[in-house]
Parts: sequence; structure tokens; C-alpha cells
Amino acid sequence: MRYLSLRNSIITACCLLAASLVHAAPRQVELVYEATRNGQPFATVTETFRQENGRYRIESVTQGIGVYALFGKRRLLSEGEVTEQGLKPSHFELHQGDNDKKSLLTDFDWAQNQLNMQVKGKTITAPLEPGAQDLASFIYQFMFRPPVGEDVNMPVTTGKKLRSYHYRVTERDVPLDLPGGHFKTLHLVDATPEGEDGKEFWLATDRHHLPVRLEMRDDKGAKIEQILTSVHAE
Repeated sequence: MRYLSLRNSIITACCLLAASLVHAAPRQVELVYEATRNGQPFATVTETFRQENGRYRIESVTQGIGVYALFGKRRLLSEGEVTEQGLKPSHFELHQGDNDKKSLLTDFDWAQNQLNMQVKGKTITAPLEPGAQDLASFIYQFMFRPPVGEDVNMPVTTGKKLRSYHYRVTERDVPLDLPGGHFKTLHLVDATPEGEDGKEFWLATDRHHLPVRLEMRDDKGAKIEQILTSVHAE
């Protein structure tokens, strides 16, 4: 009986913690980044997160500068529910410029546990795993479920397939001075076996675990860096 009482107390505490994180997360966030390629600016990234009445909407817009503007805007959109487990996507879109053929549309059918991805007019399905996110939502999931321990595993759809993202915490309490402010951060590094892009994130532990810095390699080996220049959260 004593064991059951202790177990129930732990479960209750975890549920209360999850609920408190949902209420503690900001209602609105706007983040602006400068993106560079091998140190040269090539785009501005503007992201907005809003939650209201148990629903959320995330939009990420990448606007190229100079010759990169010719490629058009890259736009990510994610919509869904805010639950005690964090974000639960229902719909995801990826658009590149005005080329509809490059658009990706994804619907999360949680009732049937099926992911329906529209790629070039064809539907690709995959089993929907618990806690699955999309390219726009997964980084904001950390506002509700911060990394615990040294490893983070999360199923994420790219719009074409469902991948298992694996990140490892390599540093904690890392101070970063960025154009958008001074932050204490948590450093995550891609630890998937096929993680050839070498993606790394720095999450601001003193600002709702918002992403303030990103590094990766593109398919040509160039270093892509995304640095926060301004942040507004309420």
C-alpha cells in the first residue's frame, strides 16, 4: 500500500508539473533571426507562436536577401492543440516561393493513428507515433517539455516522411551574448546515426527554452547559422 501511495504521488506530481508548464508558456512569441552561410548573411527568418483557447499556430517565414530573394519565401505553418503533454499538431504545411509543386501538406489523424502527407499530388501515409511533431512545432515543444536527462528522442515529420530525431545534451548553463540579448542556454547536438547535417541548437533556459541559435551543414557542406536578433514574448 505504501508503494502504491508513493507511486500515485509521483504520477500526480508529474501531471501537475506538465499542467504548470502549459500555463507558464507564453501566449505569444515573435522571434527574428539573421541567417548566414559561411558567415555571409543570406536571409531573415521571422517566427511567430500563438496559443489561445487550447489551440496553437506557428508560422516561420524565411525571406532571402540579395540574390537569395529570387528563390522566394520559404514558409512553414503548424496548427494544433495545446495539451498537458505539450503541442499536438493537426496540420502542417511547407511552401517554397510560388511553386505549388514544392508544397508539402500533412494532416495528423490522431483518431486513426495515421499521418497523411501530400507530396506532389500523391498521399503518403505512415503510422502516427505518440508525441509526433512537425518541422515547425518540434522546437517549440521544448517550451512545454524541456529536455530531461542527456538524450532527447522525438518523432518528427518532414512533410515527406516521419523521422526519429535524436539529440544529446552536451552542455548546460552556456552563456550566449547575441544581438537579441544575453541568454543562459542548453546546447543540443544531433545524435542520429544518419545526422549528416550536424544540426545543433541552443535553447534559452531563462526564456521558456526558446531557440536562440542554430547551426548546421547544408548538402554542399556550407555552414548555416541562425542567430536571434530580437525576441518578444508575452
